[in-house]
Amino acid sequence: MPGTFLGFPFDAELFLLNWQNAVDPTRAALIASGAIAQSSDIRNLIANGGNLYTIPFYNVLGGEEENYDGQTDSEPEATTGGAQTGVVWGRMKSWKAQDFVIDFNSGADPMQQITSQVAKYWQKKTQASLIQILNGIFGITDDESEHWDAWQMHTNNIAATGNTVAEGNMVGEVTAGETAQMACGDNAGIFSLAVMHSKVAMGLAAKQLLQFRKYTDPMGIERTLNIADWNGYTVLVDDGVPVTASSVAGEKNYTTYLFGNGSILTAPAPVKNPAEVGRDRLTAGGFDYLVTRKRETLHPNGFSFVLPTGVISPTNAQLGTAANWKLAGVDPKAIAISRIISNG
Repeated sequence: MPGTFLGFPFDAELFLLNWQNAVDPTRAALIASGAIAQSSDIRNLIANGGNLYTIPFYNVLGGEEENYDGQTDSEPEATTGGAQTGVVWGRMKSWKAQDFVIDFNSGADPMQQITSQVAKYWQKKTQASLIQILNGIFGITDDESEHWDAWQMHTNNIAATGNTVAEGNMVGEVTAGETAQMACGDNAGIFSLAVMHSKVAMGLAAKQLLQFRKYTDPMGIERTLNIADWNGYTVLVDDGVPVTASSVAGEKNYTTYLFGNGSILTAPAPVKNPAEVGRDRLTAGGFDYLVTRKRETLHPNGFSFVLPTGVISPTNAQLGTAANWKLAGVDPKAIAISRIISNG
């Protein structure tokens, strides 16, 4: 509701609208991508609070057909199904603007700088949570099921294991297509998006395999976006994807993610006071402060989160722990999440 802060209008609803809608396609690319889709079902499940929710699903019909010869009876088979379990976590962060800074530096406005950056701050933090989730699901240990074996085919590791990096250790013209086919076979068309490090993107661009999109700014100057096209895939460039040490001195292993639209489901959870402002008149000469709070969920379709005992809001480290994730019984050919590990 509209109100005042230090005698000036402060409308928390408008602030939150700007916070949630400010999207910069050149940063936090995973969060801005089509891989993440709002889920009204999850929103309804978590609308009344709690930290776990269950998404039921029907299994694909199977079984052997029967002979229709006028003599054989038909044996009706019951449909079966399963469920995925998702988790909600909460985060908060506050900032302060000290009076003395304003008094000592005439014209300074630290609170304005704080509020203008809140949206980007939380986008980057949400992406960090998502990358931890991806680390967790790709590290799920062997449960001796056929689904686990099939899930391993969603990782295409072409990075060098010896002492030198060769052309085959780099992402090339057919790498995305091969990775999608390896993961989902004849269902490879469910992938449409790649998120990669700028090192990988520049390597593809040098081979003339990547075409960056452009736009014309208000001054009429043509500029390049961190969005490109690669063999039918929309490419988002973001250095926030995982980069790890290589066996080759001076080299790195880069993770490129392939997604299908809506492969990650999300919904905001209710928070009584997601943003509020206040003032401390006594400490360090006085300061104004802004407090932000959020509860959210990002759920990789096809998996379940196992909440550790005694935990209410899992940390990023817990979201990234493979032991806290398991396959939910969905055929991995229907999971539009895959990754390429390469040296560039």
